[in-house]
Amino acid sequence: EKLTILSREAKFIKRNSYTTMKFSTLVVAGAALAAGVEGFSTSAPRAFGGIRQATPMKMAEAATEVDKMAALATSANEARGLAMDSIAAAHSGHMGLPLGCAEIGAVLYGSQMQYNPSDTQWMNRDRFILSAGHGSMFLYSWLNLAGFDLSIEELKNFRQHHSQTPGHPEFPNSEHTTPGIECTTGPLGAGVSNAVGFAVSEKMAAARYNTDDHTIFDHHIYALAGDGCFQEGVSAESAAFAAQEKLDNLIVLYDSNEVTLDKMAEYTQSEDIIKRYDAYGWETYEIDGHDLAVVEETIAAAKASNNGKPKFIKCNTIIGKGMEETEGTNAAHGEAGVPYVDKARASIGLPEEKWFVSEGTRDFFDGVQEKNTKIYDEWQGTYAAWKEANADMAKELEDAVADNVMPAEDMITTIPEMSGDAEATRVSGYKIIQEIAKLVPNYISGSADLHGSTRNYIDNGGNFGAGFDKTYAGKNLYFGIREHSMGTILNGIAYHGIFKASGSTFLVFVDYFRPTIRVASLAELGRVSYILTHDSIGVGEDGPTHQPVETVSGLRVIPNLDVFRPSDAEETVAAYVSSVTRKDGPTALILSRQNLDQNTDMPAQARREGSLKGAYVAKAETADLDLIIIATGSEVQHALAAAKDMPGARVVSMPCMELYERQSDDYKETVLPSTCTKRIAMEAGVSDPWYKYASKVVGVDRFGFSAPGDIVMAELGMSADNLSSEIATMN
Repeated sequence: EKLTILSREAKFIKRNSYTTMKFSTLVVAGAALAAGVEGFSTSAPRAFGGIRQATPMKMAEAATEVDKMAALATSANEARGLAMDSIAAAHSGHMGLPLGCAEIGAVLYGSQMQYNPSDTQWMNRDRFILSAGHGSMFLYSWLNLAGFDLSIEELKNFRQHHSQTPGHPEFPNSEHTTPGIECTTGPLGAGVSNAVGFAVSEKMAAARYNTDDHTIFDHHIYALAGDGCFQEGVSAESAAFAAQEKLDNLIVLYDSNEVTLDKMAEYTQSEDIIKRYDAYGWETYEIDGHDLAVVEETIAAAKASNNGKPKFIKCNTIIGKGMEETEGTNAAHGEAGVPYVDKARASIGLPEEKWFVSEGTRDFFDGVQEKNTKIYDEWQGTYAAWKEANADMAKELEDAVADNVMPAEDMITTIPEMSGDAEATRVSGYKIIQEIAKLVPNYISGSADLHGSTRNYIDNGGNFGAGFDKTYAGKNLYFGIREHSMGTILNGIAYHGIFKASGSTFLVFVDYFRPTIRVASLAELGRVSYILTHDSIGVGEDGPTHQPVETVSGLRVIPNLDVFRPSDAEETVAAYVSSVTRKDGPTALILSRQNLDQNTDMPAQARREGSLKGAYVAKAETADLDLIIIATGSEVQHALAAAKDMPGARVVSMPCMELYERQSDDYKETVLPSTCTKRIAMEAGVSDPWYKYASKVVGVDRFGFSAPGDIVMAELGMSADNLSSEIATMN
């Protein structure tokens, strides 16, 4: 269903094909012509036909529409000016997209999106994700013009220390609190894939909370992306998922400017992207991205189309439009246009005053805010009536939005004690996730085609999506074999701000979506966690391709990521509880395939409490302390066995280094007293990280091999006997 909309003049205005760059005049003329022809209908896009007789009412409507189009055109040029001035001041940044997509920004923020700058957390606001995050001045300029609390002074401080305008958009966190930023973007392909997660969350919220009498969720998700985003494979994974689950609340705008950083785009791509998205099952459009009337009409049509298809709008644009020296070339991608800023500003009719915004543009956006405030106020009335009629549901939703959950210290006492039998922590996790889902109603989980192995399916939670046995209210997501997409979708759900999301795969495959974990960590997303099973060489027969040895340590070096590798069922309880109660960053849960012994010599609650501190004394010495054995995960059982006949040995279980490091110095001294320097650590993985705590490490600094898991473990030294032998060599 490709709908092609061409401008009245031409699909493309090639560089240097005009003598003036005052686009507003051309656009107003086009708007007047469109009014005479079609009365500015916002129905489905169409090619413009012959001129019809205009009635007085249509003429009045046309006059109003021409005023609006003139205001949008003026704001587009002033947004170009803000971007040019800010990038020139910083001598850093990407000028091409802010100049090339100005008309798209004008239509989104000046006409089509519903938002309220006075309540940036309004739960039914439309979301905009700038997937091409290098073009961040596009977003900052429009947030300023649209009335968000992002001042001209902040634009002047673009890319400067402590400014609210960092080089790439950053979701509000401890470093930046820029209003109106919905998503941290920069790695290409990630943002447009995060947008799929936003769309999932909106569909889920609508299914769970809308009623026959009240609609409180009906917003749209917009993403603006460029060639790089669609060349990255994650966008393909996510596009397939979005079509499969019929996410028709998603509108992706493709800034198709025929340019990449090194070369013109044709040097590295030749596909027909419209056919590609047709094949996925999207509704596709192709338009002139500089024709305001067509951009507006197409976006309006995409919003109105509830046909089960996500929307893909190919916007043919000129990168760096308005700067004759660089537009339409790869030089426009960065800051190469800085020397030509003054000339470009003059050519599009801007005065010499830098960071200029006209009174007319401010007045126009005051009117936009007034219109959106009416929508907002009407929604507030609907919400109040819904809340009165659905008190329990309202409390659940408001708790979800506010991220109100039972404190971890209380939650670990609420979950029943686990069995004392030997058990894989992935199996323990299956039991625990059922309890977590009861205690945290907004908790959802999914898997990259491995539910049967990772064991994170929520019983009686239903399956999310369209068709088969799925509904949009389902708590279990089936991502298919798309780990990278799973990571970006999980982050998108977390950014959306209602649900807590987890996703699972085998630990060895985490590198498929490691970039998404990194971004979740720097964005401080506490609503997302990763369930990673089959955690070591204990995987066994599948061999070294499936036996992670470096992977856990590779995750531990990511700042602000909590990595939990529990040693038994009770530590696994604490790991899950920590993952859903943490507010300022994500958590990775590292779980075993094979059975592990339970430390039944220590009470369950003591193990849970100790695990919530990252490390604790799992076995105290019975004589003067002369040795500390530190272990984690499946190796704790070996440490306990080796220390059994060593009265002066203490065993410390350290399921989460990061949590331990956040404890007080006093607590850390009680666990690892500085007076005892004879320490040995053990883990079935690379040894380097453990030298922070121990002078000797029993680890696995090589790849494994194919054999039964117990044989691989024993051959590579992961046994109580080998640990005892290594201890015997210590002074």
